[in-house]
Amino acid sequence: MRRPRGEPGPRAPRPTEGATCAGPGESWSPSPNSMLRVLLSAQTSPTRLSGLLVIPPVQPCCLGPSKWGDWPPGGGPSTGHVQGLQRLLEQARSPGELLRWLGQNPTKVRAHHYPVALRRLGQLLGSRPRPPPVEQATLQDLSQLIIRNCPAFDMHTIHVCLHLAVLLGFPADGPLVRALEQERRLRLPPKPPPPLSSLLRGGQRLEAALSCPRFLRYPRQHLISSLAETRPEELTPHVMVLLAQHLARHRLREPQLLEAIARFLVVQENQLSSKVVQKLVLPFGRLNYLPLEQQFMPCLERILAREAGVAPLATVNILMSLCQLRCLPFRALHFVFSPGFINYISGTPHALIVRRYLSLLDTAVELELPGYRGPRLPRRQQVPIFPQPLITDRARCNHKDIVAEGLRQLLGEEKYRQDLTVPPGYCTDFLLCVGSSGAVLPVRTQDPFLPYPPRSCPQGQAACSPTTRDPAQRVVLVLRERWHFCRDGRVLLGSRALRERHLGLMGYQLLPLPFEELESQRGLPQLKSYLRQKLQALGLRWGPEGG
Repeated sequence: MRRPRGEPGPRAPRPTEGATCAGPGESWSPSPNSMLRVLLSAQTSPTRLSGLLVIPPVQPCCLGPSKWGDWPPGGGPSTGHVQGLQRLLEQARSPGELLRWLGQNPTKVRAHHYPVALRRLGQLLGSRPRPPPVEQATLQDLSQLIIRNCPAFDMHTIHVCLHLAVLLGFPADGPLVRALEQERRLRLPPKPPPPLSSLLRGGQRLEAALSCPRFLRYPRQHLISSLAETRPEELTPHVMVLLAQHLARHRLREPQLLEAIARFLVVQENQLSSKVVQKLVLPFGRLNYLPLEQQFMPCLERILAREAGVAPLATVNILMSLCQLRCLPFRALHFVFSPGFINYISGTPHALIVRRYLSLLDTAVELELPGYRGPRLPRRQQVPIFPQPLITDRARCNHKDIVAEGLRQLLGEEKYRQDLTVPPGYCTDFLLCVGSSGAVLPVRTQDPFLPYPPRSCPQGQAACSPTTRDPAQRVVLVLRERWHFCRDGRVLLGSRALRERHLGLMGYQLLPLPFEELESQRGLPQLKSYLRQKLQALGLRWGPEGG
């Protein structure tokens, strides 16, 4: 017997997680765990349902990339199917028909179809003289569809679905409203961090700010003012290490803050261990910043002389930062290249990473310190420095794939190499072999590597190709992505600047491709034209006229 509308009914249990809609050709069977009796009884009043009739129809809109692969209006091959499904939903004659259109057309369903379905459901339930019968499982399945897909909704769709769900009488503590409300909260802009208590001293305020999880959203001027208000005696190694790590992690090249770290290091020299010093020095190398503090380098040399034998890994880390700044002290190099130090680190858990760092230091000595006459890293101990693309480049969405496609169409696959590691272990983005006439040569006919250590060729040419005996030039296309620079600046990070500097000293001709120029290219045809202009500016030729 049907329960009269408006009469309270028993509360149905919440739907289970495993509830799914049927696929094409499958029947819709009622679920014993349905909650729809609640929605169709006391909680869904005629007034609420009639409110749905005055809500303007939901218009199809471009919601940006989503797991449905939405297209903008008129901008994709499936636009007609998407709009056709919306019309079918708007004309559905029963809740079951609504659910069938959604469940049997998964490839055509877009985010804005769900508020259309909810609105039509409200119109059906509020129709006169008699609303169509509704199976309990129907609304449960519709609810589960929305819950599963709401993480891909935009903020407007979430708001519309929440409003319609409330009008339909879905309980506030039910799974649908909870899921939509959770997604709404996740999309709210973050609240500004609470102001630091005025009761804290300068050093405590600075430490509290640096320890705040949302500190990246603090204005940098706030950090500078907090540091300015801090008395020297309130600064501790812990606070300054937090500051140094923050600057390095977020690529913040703030001279005033870096100078404060350098001054602290000089003043506290005798109280600092090399394990703390390595953390304080890290941002200087990473951010490619040599401080103005005149005692900075003498202080570090004294610390290295005092602590080198105590903490080998910290010693090498400090030297790595100084290598990026081109400030390697000879005395410390004598120590880390000594047989005793090398034998000691060979038996430690971090032997491989130390050998990689020592290999980089040995390369810097070879290329940048012609006056060094001390011991060097034995060849049997050397390992490739960076034998593969950096993790940050692999993890981020960069321009390498589209540049590779542009070169393939422009030059042909046989005339460039991608991600080739050249001695002593630098991974190149793209490498071309160029003859003396400027013709781009097939890489398979050439030795793509220039000799290392580098040797001179007559008339100042680059290294001579042993295959053709023709003075051959190696051109390296260098992608300069946004994250290769310090934040809000045009200064390359220390590791990137070091890589480019060493490749140039080994005889490779570098052709930088800045991210601003790459981002301004609209599509592959424009990118090919951009690459053609770049290569022709170097005097390169290819195709039938180029060989």
